[in-house]
Amino acid sequence: MNTNRLLIGLVIALVIAFLLSSFVYKQFQKASVVTPTSTQSLVVAAVPLPLGTRLEASNLRVIQWPSNQQVAGMHSRVEEVASRAIITPLAANEPVLEGKLAPKESGAGLSATIPEGLRGVSVAVNEVVGVAGFVTPGTMVDVLVTGRVIGKESAQGDVTRTILENIRVLAAGQKVEQDREGKPQTVAVITLLVTPDEATKLTMASTDGKIQLALRNTIDTKKNEPPTIQQAELFTPTGVKLSVKPSGAPRRSVTPPAPPPPYVIEVITGNKRENKSFPNAKDH
Repeated sequence: MNTNRLLIGLVIALVIAFLLSSFVYKQFQKASVVTPTSTQSLVVAAVPLPLGTRLEASNLRVIQWPSNQQVAGMHSRVEEVASRAIITPLAANEPVLEGKLAPKESGAGLSATIPEGLRGVSVAVNEVVGVAGFVTPGTMVDVLVTGRVIGKESAQGDVTRTILENIRVLAAGQKVEQDREGKPQTVAVITLLVTPDEATKLTMASTDGKIQLALRNTIDTKKNEPPTIQQAELFTPTGVKLSVKPSGAPRRSVTPPAPPPPYVIEVITGNKRENKSFPNAKDH
């Protein structure tokens, strides 16, 4: 009897083991089967491309991309993007998207990276004006100008005011890309991205005054509009109020003295009395 029970238990164990092994084998078979995925062509940069580069067949290549993972603005043929410039640097194998391309008729180089309606204006700088060389492409600056106010007395001296705030630097010298390690670049010219109105203001400031660039954080976009500082106010001793009379002030009018009062004489004629006035001799 005990032998029969052992045989029955062994048979049941073998059956269960067979079923489990069959289940595991089928699961491994399903996992090993690779479902083919449909793909499409995608144009990418073959090598790292700097800002303003004109795209050509030599610096592009085509890879296969899953069809079910569409990317907005993607291109599938090199001919679609050839001869166009990029307005942002591209890394190797980075997709060439429409939003990273300049218009077809804009050419290549720095001019292709300037958005429509804006201008690139260059100003002369030195190591001090250029904030020790840390004003590099892509950084944001404020523009200050120092000069003499027209129509004011020379006693007030020069004034300094901020004429532009949160202005992007397009290029430092002939470089349009920032150093990857953030190293300073000593250059003689800085090109700023401004509106047409700001371009005329910047040109006037750099021609008739002395400009200074103030480096700011790229995420700090708030405009502060700081007040104008007068030289006389800045260097006036503490506690002394600055009082400058504007030129051309009207002279104070002098009021002539009042004339002396006339003489009054009482005249009696019979029973009639009357007062008669005679001019004072000082009136003549």
